[in-house]
Amino acid sequence: MPSAQSASLVIPDETKKKFPDLIKLILASESMNDEERQYWVNILPVMTPDQISSLRDILETEKKQLAEIDKKYSKEIETVGKDKLVKKTDEERRKRREKRLNKEQAEQSKEMEKAEKLLEDI
Repeated sequence: MPSAQSASLVIPDETKKKFPDLIKLILASESMNDEERQYWVNILPVMTPDQISSLRDILETEKKQLAEIDKKYSKEIETVGKDKLVKKTDEERRKRREKRLNKEQAEQSKEMEKAEKLLEDI
């Protein structure tokens, strides 16, 4: 879940109005810290439709996968010791977060290169 400090994020009203669904997904992402959330909020207005679609897909996939994990293990809670299940779930979530984070960092790197190229072209 987003940290209590997520309230300190600066989200322009225009961005909130234009991308309410993405803002909600960004704030709810468990794979981002507040610095990363702020980065994505900041670049939303300059992203291409394809980039926005990719970000939306990544965040929706994360949300669905975490819901699936929760559903899968909710039945096991009754039969498996809670401590053991918590460790197992945390490990699986950590692996998925790392995988998503690596993918997001690769996307972020591409975005930075594109932004620098755009600035050079201007």
